[in-house]
Amino acid sequence: MDLLPVRGALALRLATVPPTAAIVGKLFGARYLATLFGLTLLSHQIGGFLGAWLGGVTISRFGDFTWMWYADIALATLAAVVNLPIREAPVKRAVAV
Repeated sequence: MDLLPVRGALALRLATVPPTAAIVGKLFGARYLATLFGLTLLSHQIGGFLGAWLGGVTISRFGDFTWMWYADIALATLAAVVNLPIREAPVKRAVAV
């Protein structure tokens, strides 16, 4: 069995990590980068758990994934709308005297 497609999929999935860390670092600076990036990954893992779990609940209850697709479309649309007003700018820090 050739694992090239699996390796390619994992590489594409991990390709989002450096840009995400860069955005967090740009917005909040390097001082809190580890903590904030950890919280980013925690929220990602919680979302992954809920997606898998709710998918299982949906298939058990309705017999297909139709309602899960509807929920996915609604949540993706909501996420896009909520993120529209975001302007990427570094956080202003007070200068110590």
